[in-house]
Amino acid sequence: MTTLAPPSTPGGSGAPGDRTRAIRLRPRSVAAIVIVSLAGVVAFGWPLLVDPGTAFAHSTDAPLVFSLLMPLLLAVVMAEVSEGGLDVKAIAMLGVLSAVGAALRPLGAGTAGLETVFFLLVLGGRVFGAGFGFVLGATTLFASALITGGVGPWLPFQMLGAAWVGLGGGLLPQVRGRAEIALLAAYGAVSGLLYGFALNLMFWPFAAGLDTELSFVAGAPVLENLHRFGIFSLATSLGWDLGRALTNVVLISLTGSVVLRTLRRAARKAAFEAPVEFTAPPTSGRTTP
Repeated sequence: MTTLAPPSTPGGSGAPGDRTRAIRLRPRSVAAIVIVSLAGVVAFGWPLLVDPGTAFAHSTDAPLVFSLLMPLLLAVVMAEVSEGGLDVKAIAMLGVLSAVGAALRPLGAGTAGLETVFFLLVLGGRVFGAGFGFVLGATTLFASALITGGVGPWLPFQMLGAAWVGLGGGLLPQVRGRAEIALLAAYGAVSGLLYGFALNLMFWPFAAGLDTELSFVAGAPVLENLHRFGIFSLATSLGWDLGRALTNVVLISLTGSVVLRTLRRAARKAAFEAPVEFTAPPTSGRTTP
């Protein structure tokens, strides 16, 4: 007879500040996430790293090159994570939350920065752990792109950015009650702004034209290009980024307690961290003649 023993870690207790790790990250999985994240930093920040004499400096193919590399790197992470402990229950939960997120995203459609999906990534990562949050961010943006027709060179960057949002939600310190909601809302605001800045950095060299105060200058000092990028972001997308941040704050503040309780109740029933024990079947006490 197979039974599930009570979880030996605080994650299965369901207390307001506890976290269940639906995806158990092993050292190889952590290493894969770190490597992909470093590659993502290069992919987003390449305009600040290239030398003026390189072909990349004046090529419009750079985002295309990275958009081809990022899916391969994300696939490596998914493979490593699944090897580390992506069981049937975690896959089912991942599928449900990815579908919900994909359905929520078109409600805002990015109009005036109203992004209705990122709060779910934050709360999902908070409850189910950093590994689950990373995978949830990537799969949710991928599913949403398929629904809305948003597949393009920008999609891998969006997937990685959303994966970082979910990952960060799972790495936040443990607090309880109203302090937890305040922490998650603050993180939602900061991550919403940083997500927008990262996506801006991806296409900024080709969006501002040449010889303007907003333009990227290949090989210029990093601080000079950062100054130009800051002006570009303020002039073009700050309103949308603030809208995303405020949407996260409002949705987490209004629904955070309910969603966290619901997700934690589902985590307790799924018993992701419960070890499997094999016991003998009970006997009735009778002897068969």
